[in-house]
Amino acid sequence: MQILLVEDNEMVAKGLIYSLNQNGYKVVHKINVKQTMSFFEEENKPNLVILDISLPDGNGFCLYEKEIKSKKIPTIFLTAKDDEDDIVKGLEMGAEDYITKPFSTKELIARMNKILLRGKNQEIQVQNIKFDMDKMVVYKEKNVIELTSLELKLLHLLFSNLNKVVTRNDMIEKIWEWTGNDVNDNTITVYLKRIREKLGDSNIITTVKGIGYRIDKNN
Repeated sequence: MQILLVEDNEMVAKGLIYSLNQNGYKVVHKINVKQTMSFFEEENKPNLVILDISLPDGNGFCLYEKEIKSKKIPTIFLTAKDDEDDIVKGLEMGAEDYITKPFSTKELIARMNKILLRGKNQEIQVQNIKFDMDKMVVYKEKNVIELTSLELKLLHLLFSNLNKVVTRNDMIEKIWEWTGNDVNDNTITVYLKRIREKLGDSNIITTVKGIGYRIDKNN
């Protein structure tokens, strides 16, 4: 999933690029209108644009109107301005969202995820296992795999973090959040063993020794 970040503030850009990379996004960074126009002239089409309104050689609104809008690429305007007129202008132009500096990176990523998942068929397939993320149903070939509610949620957590390690501590915290029950490290081992048994010979869950578990998907 490729994100185009158009931001001239080096510190803001570095922080965002690091966080987005950590969340599995590939980031292309441009610092001005000229670089961005050259990027699009090469017929690149990212999945989403994060666009600063104030750029050293132009205006983000104009750049969006001239180059991005017609390509129907979801765009989030990013700016230090907290002006209601600017917010309305950006949204009326067709942008998906608008966030002002300073902002929470987690909030920005949550908004991005919501936009990118909208209208998308949330069926993720890894080898012969398919997870319908909307219906919360897991299939092997065309057969439904019967999982308990907690097993299903743990597998969903892994599928939601493809190519990333979900730590055992993360799982313990999630189980507390879902059930209100304290569990220990051994409980996680038992749950993952049961999930693997139900998946059968589909060895899609990788154990990262001493840390957690990961499901890899080659795009």
